[in-house]
This record gives sequence, structure tokens and C-alpha cells, in this order.
Amino acid sequence: MTAVTGTTPTGQRVLGVDPGSRITGFGIIDFDGRQSHYVTSGVIRMEEQAFPERLRAIFDRLGEVIAAHQPAVAAVEQVFVRRNPDSALKLGQARGAAICACLSRDIELSEYTASAIKQALTGTGGAGKDQVQHMVRMLLTLSGSLREDASDALAVALCHINRHHMDRALARQGGGA
Repeated sequence: MTAVTGTTPTGQRVLGVDPGSRITGFGIIDFDGRQSHYVTSGVIRMEEQAFPERLRAIFDRLGEVIAAHQPAVAAVEQVFVRRNPDSALKLGQARGAAICACLSRDIELSEYTASAIKQALTGTGGAGKDQVQHMVRMLLTLSGSLREDASDALAVALCHINRHHMDRALARQGGGA
């Protein structure tokens, strides 16, 4: 597991997870009610392990991240089914291990599609990975590069913050349905 850490203000702490059967990205962001602040991000690598051991590694290492950073909520990207059904099944199982790691620690969980994440960050559900990564760096005022999987996980967390913040703003204005 690799991670980049930084100091943050207090606020609602959100864990974003980009599940993968070989590399799972994670990102943690604090939201103070007005701004998002980067806490940490990284990847959990399991490339050389047998598949059941990879699932356990996701569960265990994500549990370590949760224990170390104590997020209040978690957001996980939903499965995106491509052409290969076997890959989709493995991705779904990796996602399940990540979800179980969060729920076994009583963390509130939300799920978002890839297009919803892209829409929340760039304004279009068809944005490319480079556009999403640029917005992650811009919104969190990060310099340098991030691993793609870590950047994707931070995007999931930012999507959750944007959606949650918008829902609360609408509720304050009278329900906005």
C-alpha cells in the first residue's frame, strides 16, 4: 500500500474507493462545510496474489486505512460492466470486499456510477480520465501527479461531497424536488 498524507482541518471526513481486483485506490477528504481538503490517498496493490487473497487484502488494508483516518462516510464507485464478463465479476467481488470493509466498521456508505462521478466533477458524464484527474487536482489544490487509481478514489469522495452538500442546500431551501 502506498499513500501520500497531509494535514487537514476538522470536518466531515469522506473515504472514496475506486475498487479493482489488482489495484484498489483510496482517497480521504475533509469537508468543512465550504471547502474540501485533501487528507490522504493511495493504492492497495495485490497483483501477484491469488484472487481470494486479493479480496482479503482489500478488506484488511482498507480496514487499516479506516482505522488510521476514521472517515465518517464512504463512497464507492459502482461496477462498470465492460466487454469481459469475467472481469466484471472479479471487479464486483473486489467492490464487495471494499463495501464489507466499510460496513463492518459501521461507516455510512454511498455508491455512485462512473458517469455520475464525472458529471459531478466536470459537468459532463462523458469526461475523460485526464479531465477528471485535472479537476481533482484543481479542487483539492494539489500539485504534482497522483496515481490514476488514487485520483479516481478522490473523485468518488468529491462526488459524494458535492451531492451531499447540494442535497443539504436544497433541503434548506424547502425540499427542492
